[in-house]
Amino acid sequence: MHKINFTLILMGVIALVACNTAKKPVSEPRVVSIDFNADSAFAFCEAQCDFGARTMNSDAHERCAEWIASKFRQYGYTIHLQQADLRGYDGTVLRSTNIIAQQAPTGLPVGAASSEVPVSVGLPDETAPLARILLCAHWDSRPWADNDPDSANWRKPVMAANDGASGVAVMLEVARLLQQHDSAGIAVDFICFDAEDWGIPQWADESDGDSWALGAQYWAAHPGPLRPADYQYGILLDMVGGQGARFFQEGYSLRYARSTVDKVWQAAHMAGYGSTFPTQEQGWITDDHVPVNETAGIPCIDIINHYPDCENSTFGPTWHTVSDDMQHIDHTTLKAVGQTLIQLIFTEK
Repeated sequence: MHKINFTLILMGVIALVACNTAKKPVSEPRVVSIDFNADSAFAFCEAQCDFGARTMNSDAHERCAEWIASKFRQYGYTIHLQQADLRGYDGTVLRSTNIIAQQAPTGLPVGAASSEVPVSVGLPDETAPLARILLCAHWDSRPWADNDPDSANWRKPVMAANDGASGVAVMLEVARLLQQHDSAGIAVDFICFDAEDWGIPQWADESDGDSWALGAQYWAAHPGPLRPADYQYGILLDMVGGQGARFFQEGYSLRYARSTVDKVWQAAHMAGYGSTFPTQEQGWITDDHVPVNETAGIPCIDIINHYPDCENSTFGPTWHTVSDDMQHIDHTTLKAVGQTLIQLIFTEK
């Protein structure tokens, strides 16, 4: 009787397993070659500011809304203008317009005007892409520079180059690139929220968290042509163009959409902007993403600047001041945020 050498057999099995494992392809993260154009985003930001401060009920506000809608339509999106009369903290009736840019539903031409699309239309489940993402930002201007170091400026409007226009600018450049490049089944819709910045001014000596993000609150309760259940996640862009800005991980984002936070910060690292997106937490921010999470039920994160060492505000030196203008918008910051989004979108599965 021959003895069986179990040691040799075991060694052979290990070698066979190792060989088979070596032949399996390993999926490594890849760096996306599509370039986010910061010059283009800067120009989009400047174009909004050229209308003047886009404060509620102003002519500049109305003309800028038309321009934003026309740019998204130019890049192949169906536009829905969600108009509503909202009431500010002081009783002012705010003529609000949420600008919704959506990929054309099945059977409709891409880029159809909003009047051509019934408000109840949504993308049928059977034709839905592998993943659907929502990008959003607010586009209105703060009517009072109530955090300005000079009290003489407290009742002046804010140009809102960073606090408003920068987020829309990044979204427009993303939309432009999506028109040029196949995102492999990933659909991206956009919402420009209105009436975000009519919150109670500091000099009013009142406090009401519900006075902020009025347009987002309205949309979350009345999503119109969009179906919240269709979205894998959402990303809010707020103040994404400031000089020296960094983007820490925000509290509500971690509570409601931690996995999305992880995805975005990993994308930033892959795109080469890990230092701009530190993994430390920054606190809890009342912003448009809160009703998107709590009312619409879409897990949504907030990419928002944080300046831990700034004396004027942790939102940065220009926040709610007359200095929030194009002179304080940084190409490098726009690039970091925009390239991170491109890295995320074009590697999403």
